[in-house]
Amino acid sequence: MTKEERELRAQQRARQREVENNAREAARGPLDVPYLLLTLLLTGVGLIMLFSASFPSAYYESGNPAYYFIRQAIFAALGIVAMFAIGRINYERYRGVSRILLFFSIALLILVLIPGIGTGKVTHGAQRWIRAIGPLPQFQPSEVAKFGVILYFADSISKKMERMRSFRYGILPYAAILGVISVLMLLEPHFSGTVLILGIGATMMFVGGIQLFWVGMGAGGAALIGYAFATGLIKYNSSRIAIWLDPLNPEFMQGKGYQTRQSLLAIGSGGLLGVGLGQSRQKFMYLPEEHNDFIFSIVCEELGLIGATLIMALFALLILRGYWIALHARDRFGALLAVGVTTQVALQVFLNIAVVSNLIPNTGISLPFFSYGGTALAIQLSEMGVVLSVSRQMPPS
Repeated sequence: MTKEERELRAQQRARQREVENNAREAARGPLDVPYLLLTLLLTGVGLIMLFSASFPSAYYESGNPAYYFIRQAIFAALGIVAMFAIGRINYERYRGVSRILLFFSIALLILVLIPGIGTGKVTHGAQRWIRAIGPLPQFQPSEVAKFGVILYFADSISKKMERMRSFRYGILPYAAILGVISVLMLLEPHFSGTVLILGIGATMMFVGGIQLFWVGMGAGGAALIGYAFATGLIKYNSSRIAIWLDPLNPEFMQGKGYQTRQSLLAIGSGGLLGVGLGQSRQKFMYLPEEHNDFIFSIVCEELGLIGATLIMALFALLILRGYWIALHARDRFGALLAVGVTTQVALQVFLNIAVVSNLIPNTGISLPFFSYGGTALAIQLSEMGVVLSVSRQMPPS
């Protein structure tokens, strides 16, 4: 090895050490306090509303009115601990597990569909869960798939730069991944989760720099599919479309339209100020899934328009702050991570509130931080930790 080569290698090692030192120094920055406080506030309010909405059904099913609340609070505490721990890790380290997590989530989606091995739980005609095994709680593989898509897309897209403008590198591989996951989720069926993952993937591809032509093609295709569902050209779950178009039709009063009707009654009876915290009538076994997908109906009934608007404002502030962190991220990978997590929250909040208010057909999607589901809440808080990790490495203003 010549003297010049040795000097060149020494310079390269010095630059690498400098980059590593800068990364370690950046990881010691403060957490984004507004984002952290909004997350904790939504978690706290969500626990209060879950207890209020769930105690009648919890008492009826288990004899303990705080059953759902206690379980949710335990997972909330675990999730908050995970959020702080993940927030203190340099997010660049997540690159190494992105591919593993994506493949693992696809394997879980396949596993939940396999009959005869005792892992699937069928509820309301859908098989979306892997049941509890020993100390491991029941969970939906789609929750893992969302984060797997976010992490893998952020890692892959951040490395491609200008190649994202080509069809071969910017569209084809990501469309194939989204296609595989969508098919597996539609087989469950889990239509709302499919829409959510497609929305997350499409948004990250757009932010990653694909050509606007493909954005227009995707938007046009989504509009055509929506039109086909609304007009009955596609017969998938056509009864839900009919209920959505005419929710107060007497034919639907006691059938599949009962849940939508009771949800609208709960929202309407809340009025401006609500009937009072804990005073809901619909939660007494009238409204199905009152502590899960339709918990926002109970929020509207007990807190009224003003209380529901304040909660929506908290969600809006969290989403805006998440995108602000993405805009100020240190690098492309961090920006895409923040965009992916924030888009997931934004889409999930919009779809849930749109369903309970009958703006769109009933798709069965939970409200972040509010709906019952311990593993889902813990995963959501962990994802908040990823955004906080990105915020710690923002360049100083």
